[in-house]
Amino acid sequence: MASEPLHDLRGPAGRLDALLEVPDRAEPRAAVVLAHPDPQQGGSLHTKVVYVAAKALAAIGCVVLRFNFRGVGSSEGVWDDGRGERDDFRAALNFMAGRYPSAELWVSGFSFGSWIAMTEGAADPRVTVLVGIAPPIGRYDFAPLKTSSKPKFIIHGEADELTPLKSMYEFYARLPEPRELAVVDAADHVFDGHVSEVGDAIDELLGDYKTPAH
Repeated sequence: MASEPLHDLRGPAGRLDALLEVPDRAEPRAAVVLAHPDPQQGGSLHTKVVYVAAKALAAIGCVVLRFNFRGVGSSEGVWDDGRGERDDFRAALNFMAGRYPSAELWVSGFSFGSWIAMTEGAADPRVTVLVGIAPPIGRYDFAPLKTSSKPKFIIHGEADELTPLKSMYEFYARLPEPRELAVVDAADHVFDGHVSEVGDAIDELLGDYKTPAH
């Protein structure tokens, strides 16, 4: 399992800083695009939770693309309040779909990134699995998930201060099957002191998962 810098990922605003996590297997079980949290709050592809999630997904056989949204790190462009960041995510999806045409296409994201990833993934017919880590459901519109029949996996902190667990349970109850929710005991929104448990939750939820045949 190795991290490889990508030099040929381009979004509408220019080149995007990116790393590819390659699993130790000939054929990846899925190609995953992983989105980082709000860059206005310091989020990047190097955020601890994003790093751990990428490693955990690679450990279960996925090839994982994590990238910096426009204006973050060495990515070209400037912050666009979520609109351009959606375009960046779609560019990353297109890249992975083209590079790994025989692999399933999954999406994942942390916090702000979960909003981008899960709503874009719900809308894209190529995407088969949606994975959200600490979705801030009170801050962004996650309504597309309430009508999506795609498998939805959510990892949430018991003590998340942005989305209290009670609110997450209420939101989760309105999601159509298939769905699964893993709650990390005592973890806040950024999983301070509990980051490794995010990786454990990914393994638990997705380690043996097989997408139903259509």
